[in-house]
Amino acid sequence: MGNGTSIGKVRGLGSAHEGAHHWLLQRFTAIGNLVLSVWLVGSILWLPDLGYATVSEWLAQPVSATAMILLVISTFWHARLGLQVLIEDYVHNAGTKFACIAALNLAVIGGGAFAIFSVASLAFGGAA
Repeated sequence: MGNGTSIGKVRGLGSAHEGAHHWLLQRFTAIGNLVLSVWLVGSILWLPDLGYATVSEWLAQPVSATAMILLVISTFWHARLGLQVLIEDYVHNAGTKFACIAALNLAVIGGGAFAIFSVASLAFGGAA
């Protein structure tokens, strides 16, 4: 009955109903990246100099450390969302797609954790 008709061609290939959520997350993280990046550039411009001691002292402050950690989380999450779409669109083999997404998740979690622990070590350990 569905042979040749438009509905017959797409039957079983409909939406997974997850695209809108993914799209919204990308937009929210993009807005967060924009706001926090403007904060970062403005904060750096207000520093008296860009020496290691000055930047470390600035980053050791609770507000600066918190905002920087939020920027790291938002940036890595946004990158993960975008690269996931790229992998899902261009990697067609199911096994390869799974391996690529698993590697992406490991890279994002590892990179984000390293950045967060680096900021936290300055905030809790003080400038070295």
